[in-house]
Amino acid sequence: MSADFGLGSWPARRARIDPGRTALTQAGRTLTYAQLADGVERLAGDLTRRGVRPGDRVAYLGVNDISVFETLFATARCGAIFVPLNYRLSPAEIRYMLGDSGASVLVHSPDADDLVAAAGPHELQVVKTGDLTEGPPPEPEVGLDDPCLLLYTSGTTGRPKAAVLTHGNLTWNTVNQLAHLDVLGTDKALCIAPLFHCVGLGQITLPTLFKGGSVEPVARFDAGTILARIAEAGITSFSAVPTMLEMMCRHETWAATDLGSLTCVLYGGSPVAERVARAWLDRGVRLLQGYGMTEASPGVFMATHDGTLDHPVAAGVPHFFTDVAADGVRPLSAEPAELLVRGPHVFTGYWNRPEETAASFVDERWFRTGDVVRVEDDGWAHIVDRVKDLIISGGENVYPAEIEAIAVQLDAVDACAVVGVPDERWGEVGAAYVVARDGAEPDEAAFRAHLEQHLARYKVPKYVRFVDALPRNATGKIRRVELRKQAAQTYGAR
Repeated sequence: MSADFGLGSWPARRARIDPGRTALTQAGRTLTYAQLADGVERLAGDLTRRGVRPGDRVAYLGVNDISVFETLFATARCGAIFVPLNYRLSPAEIRYMLGDSGASVLVHSPDADDLVAAAGPHELQVVKTGDLTEGPPPEPEVGLDDPCLLLYTSGTTGRPKAAVLTHGNLTWNTVNQLAHLDVLGTDKALCIAPLFHCVGLGQITLPTLFKGGSVEPVARFDAGTILARIAEAGITSFSAVPTMLEMMCRHETWAATDLGSLTCVLYGGSPVAERVARAWLDRGVRLLQGYGMTEASPGVFMATHDGTLDHPVAAGVPHFFTDVAADGVRPLSAEPAELLVRGPHVFTGYWNRPEETAASFVDERWFRTGDVVRVEDDGWAHIVDRVKDLIISGGENVYPAEIEAIAVQLDAVDACAVVGVPDERWGEVGAAYVVARDGAEPDEAAFRAHLEQHLARYKVPKYVRFVDALPRNATGKIRRVELRKQAAQTYGAR
């Protein structure tokens, strides 16, 4: 006779942490939790045999794959630090990150053979996934304060730098997610955001594994393939960047795809157009925006299911174990101000950059996000813009994100980015780079009229240029540095 503690029978509760449950699945390969644990132990032994010790760095290069998780957990088992690298970077950029991190081992999947060869020579051990065998089991003592992960920032300005995330940072981010969401041991999650990015790791993937659910990594994003997989496998959740959501809701199979299994879709990394959010919400999908950053593992704010329909593009409310404040360590309000964050999920600093680390904190505890935020009376936060993207024109603050959000409301506009350029009269003015939607004819007069209808005249960009595409990095963020350089060369100070 089974005991009943008010949460169902003992066998049902035990099934949630059954080591025979599927942990990871991909292209016909399936690993139970028991098999994953056994494989991690063997890989950790091999890394130990190769000289990896606590504190050493083990880099990984390749697309999303089961082997990413195996290497991550094996590295952590050794007390070493995992360094996932962006396989979309150039050989020179990969070489820089390997040197900057001081990695002693580079593990890579077969798809990265050419990139690894081009990034050489290497003063480290290079190992292909599948060639790792066995060795003596490691016996390190690993604590919550020990570093677990180096995640390189997107590098939109200057050289990329690596945020050091501890085991405790990742654990508390997972706790925050679970306090905010109903993640179940029966969930089937797709991992489509890249695992070298905090969205791919922290928003859905690690919380699902923590609860004993199943995760299916996707090597490369294709909108039609993802939509088909949702219906075929009964996928319950995934996290993504906004460009992925837009590509899916524009796909020819969008209307016919059964999305009924989805219980939660999270997105973050950059703003999303309201029409894209509405497209998912109108299909009955529980779409939630999260706001965060690599340095916070990444979660800071997240929408709630009961408020999303009224706030389709708002960042939501703070996570449970997250403190937020305005610059000057004062309460956030409707007046835009730089956001400060503290909590057990906030990173310990940048790798080998003590001065940049010190400059990033206030009172040694509050991290300066560099993002301008306003919070309405209902407590919901709205991300206004980056501090560094602020344009000061004639003494007035102009936020490019506000202009861009209005611009994409125009049916003829697919995307828009606004940057500041020097101006002899006003100090700075805006330059808008606009991508027209397929089939739409670029019309500067109509574009300006739309902006003037919704914005103060001083906010309307002085210059407008229609382009085929905007420069973006691997996670879909606009490379504003490139646009600023282009605008400065084209317009200069006039």
